[in-house]
Amino acid sequence: MQTLRDVLNQVGKRGAAVGHFNVSDLVLLKAVFSAAKDLSVPVIVGASEGERAFMGVRQIADLVKSLRDEFDYPIFLNADHTHSRASAEEVAKAGFDSIVFDLSALPFEQNIRQTREAVAALKEIHPSMLVEGEIGDIGSGSEIHETMSAMQRPLTTPEEARQFVDATGIDILAPAVGNMHGMSMSMVRGESNKHLDIERIAAIRKAAGVPLTLHGGSGTDDDDFRKAIAAGISIVHINTELRVAWRRGLEDSLAGKPDEVVPYKILPPVVESVREVVKSRLGLFSNPSLVVQEHASKS
Repeated sequence: MQTLRDVLNQVGKRGAAVGHFNVSDLVLLKAVFSAAKDLSVPVIVGASEGERAFMGVRQIADLVKSLRDEFDYPIFLNADHTHSRASAEEVAKAGFDSIVFDLSALPFEQNIRQTREAVAALKEIHPSMLVEGEIGDIGSGSEIHETMSAMQRPLTTPEEARQFVDATGIDILAPAVGNMHGMSMSMVRGESNKHLDIERIAAIRKAAGVPLTLHGGSGTDDDDFRKAIAAGISIVHINTELRVAWRRGLEDSLAGKPDEVVPYKILPPVVESVREVVKSRLGLFSNPSLVVQEHASKS
């Protein structure tokens, strides 16, 4: 079975990216895995501190591992936006494939020092775990905003990226390049208004020398995604789009079956609603050469 590091090396060579989708229940996990299998591409499942508190750290780890083992499939688990050493060490012990150790709210030098210490501690616990650090300001949470103003926030510079990677030893970097968590109301209506600084992405990738993650991908224009991936983005995070699809799917299902109380009869349309979003995004991020050969040969 491929490791996440293997997959990131492959997408870096092939001009593609891996889709990362947050989950907080079995409906979302089923939808993400089904979409990835349909396209025969690797996928990353993310669980933030809040999502892990709801599902359970070992429970989500066991669920993802069961899918990987039963289907011999490259599905990976990431501890998204983890803000403390204690939480980070908990997921390392649970066997997560990667972690976003996010101290970007701290002053730069403090972020460097604490991230460097965390990298050393986590590699001691789980040597193959990939550690991602974050610099710059992309907001927090996956809320629906009235407006988006990512470009008014401090963006990451190539020199900051180089210094941070060199000083901390992280495996992956999440920069601020015009991206922002959440979506605006216009995005929910299908009007994209997030615009990425593509030249900055290319310069940061060259300076950093490690794979880059684009957080806050929901609501971004498709062409911006293509250009960002070509410039050096290896992982794209999508969360709010899935949550919107989850809620709309549930509302539609309940409206169509107002007297139904059986969860497994109510929830399949919700799975399908989310699956469509995931499949669309994976199709955009993936390159045909990324097809998992073993699974492609079975189709």
